[in-house]
Amino acid sequence: MKVQRRVFDAHSHIGEMAAYPYYGFPTPLNPTVFDYPTAAAMIKHMDDHGVERQMVISNYGIPDSAQPFTLNPLVVDAVAHEDRLVGALWVSGMLKDVDRVKEALQHAGERGIRALKATCLLGGTYKVSEWDAETRALWDLSVDAAEKNDLVFHIHTSPAGGSDISNAMEFIREYGKRIKIYVVHLGGGTSGHIKWVPRFLDFVREGYKVYGDMTWTVGFGSRWMLHELQESGQGWDRILFASDTPWSDFWSEYYRIEGTDISEELKDRVFYKNAEELYAIPSGSEHKATAGVMG
Repeated sequence: MKVQRRVFDAHSHIGEMAAYPYYGFPTPLNPTVFDYPTAAAMIKHMDDHGVERQMVISNYGIPDSAQPFTLNPLVVDAVAHEDRLVGALWVSGMLKDVDRVKEALQHAGERGIRALKATCLLGGTYKVSEWDAETRALWDLSVDAAEKNDLVFHIHTSPAGGSDISNAMEFIREYGKRIKIYVVHLGGGTSGHIKWVPRFLDFVREGYKVYGDMTWTVGFGSRWMLHELQESGQGWDRILFASDTPWSDFWSEYYRIEGTDISEELKDRVFYKNAEELYAIPSGSEHKATAGVMG
């Protein structure tokens, strides 16, 4: 089965990750069931689903902030050799990761690298008002690199803790007129959607360079966001389709948009055009081999 239209998956994860005894479970678990250990494995996934292009980011999830940095070399190599892939470098706002961040940012200008990715799930916070001078300096390293190299800054959001959308909005107010900030998961959960969706277009109108996807959204969240875009006629270039594979489900993410009652023009933007523009892919560079229809 393949998609019905051109698709650019704006956020997915590459790399093998060992099973881990999450939440004190007595044996190691592999909750995603599968992963994509190589660029070839990711390309096969794309071909199987009819996806033209894809943003790949280090796979992560275990409570070890060093782990996703170990997959940055895989991302760099994958995007250097596969034109259909673009990549994000893993960065962090935690002081214990400063050397790893500096090493990662050495690759910021390399072929195919179009973004940075940070999360506060593993520690730290986006809440600028709580940073000390050293923490601000570390975040500034990544922001400066994003600004210099025109990279998109992906930030994970989830309810409560350092990744809460309320904290992320402080980060956006601090940096969102300098760099493009991509909010992952639509603010994160029911509370996050309700906090974020009404503010999203306000940020757009106020001149902030905010973008994002709707992965992991509670049912009403994506419908609400797409309705706001359709009715207002604003922000059509700011929301992107993403699968977050292997942590989400490709077809669930696809049909939450395909099945929504919005215009085909808006769907075309969300599924492909917005990512093509955001990640600076030359227009007209369609990959013919992946074109497909349902069946």
